[in-house]
Amino acid sequence: MVEVLIAIAGTLAGLAFLLALARFVRGPSRVDRVVAFDVLTVIAITFIVLVALVENRGIYLDAALVYALLSFLGVIAIARYLEGRF
Repeated sequence: MVEVLIAIAGTLAGLAFLLALARFVRGPSRVDRVVAFDVLTVIAITFIVLVALVENRGIYLDAALVYALLSFLGVIAIARYLEGRF
């Protein structure tokens, strides 16, 4: 049962990744692209967590946490640059 739920979550995350990637490529403004990039990183973190569940490896959760922190800092830096305060 758990394997089915993980497979469904992976499928939905893959679909969300494709939609966010389309927004990243076709975004009419730079702000849309930054938001899409943030969504892509959140979905990538979701994939890392799902792999950690499937492989039963806790070290992947640490990697996901570090990736989330770096992603947050990167989005903040890009937002400040676009705002003109950087």
